[in-house]
Amino acid sequence: MRVAVGAVSVVLAVMLPLVGRAQTGDVHLNPVVAKLAAGETVYGLINSGDLSLANARETARAPVDFVYADMEHNPLDFPGLATFLIGMTDKAAIRAKGNLQPNVALFARFPPEADESGWVVKQALDIGLMGVIFNGVDTPEQALVAVRTMRYPPLRGAAYPEPKGIRGYGTAAAAFAWGVGAAEYERRADVWPLNPDGDLIAIVMIESTEGLRNVDAIAAVPGVGALFLGAGSDLSRSMGIAPTSPELETAFQQILAACKRHDVACGITANSGDDVTRRVRQGWRIIRSTVPAITAARAQLEQR
Repeated sequence: MRVAVGAVSVVLAVMLPLVGRAQTGDVHLNPVVAKLAAGETVYGLINSGDLSLANARETARAPVDFVYADMEHNPLDFPGLATFLIGMTDKAAIRAKGNLQPNVALFARFPPEADESGWVVKQALDIGLMGVIFNGVDTPEQALVAVRTMRYPPLRGAAYPEPKGIRGYGTAAAAFAWGVGAAEYERRADVWPLNPDGDLIAIVMIESTEGLRNVDAIAAVPGVGALFLGAGSDLSRSMGIAPTSPELETAFQQILAACKRHDVACGITANSGDDVTRRVRQGWRIIRSTVPAITAARAQLEQR
């Protein structure tokens, strides 16, 4: 039995990288990165604590591009997150596409206070997540740290050595989740668009008056893939205004303008089909909403 298991292990070690290369080619494994790189808008959902396998299967076939697990306001549940990711594996979709790109990418958002040393991001990426949402980013220095936590330290002669990564090296679990070999995972496990071949995305949230003042400098940090706004309540609180105040919309447009100046995708929460349509037409390229609202907006946008 030991001999048989050992032989299978050797075969898998040899074949997995070959299968991975055959099934991935030049296709981005992260569907969000693939669409943003092509100039398209992406749509997604928030998971507010339901990490069940039933919800994972339903989410994997939802008409969206990403879902993010909110672990800022919900328990920091890494076993649940790992189970949810496994549950999102859709072999029928893999067969239909002919490659390993999932229809829906899994991201997560964590409490900033929990990750001063970077271990939370490391755990998330080692599970196999394709993006991290960093909330409470107020300065370009904080954005730089966020990017560095998602990158491995560079080898000599690396094409994109800066910002120098600090992620601890270990590819096994993430490579298994992505369906590729260790070398292929390492090649792809870098932040886009800093590395055009990268399949990870660092998304930073602007939620304070300080972040608003520094938005241009934050958007200019190499490796930042997107700026994102939630429902606007944290930013409005920081500004001392109601979420319905016209000043908040002015702030939103200031952030969007910074994204456009620096060619960085800008994300926002929209609550209805009309709202989603309006935001897309304004130039927001990442929309978090609900399936009914997204479906309605897509129908409206196709008619224009």
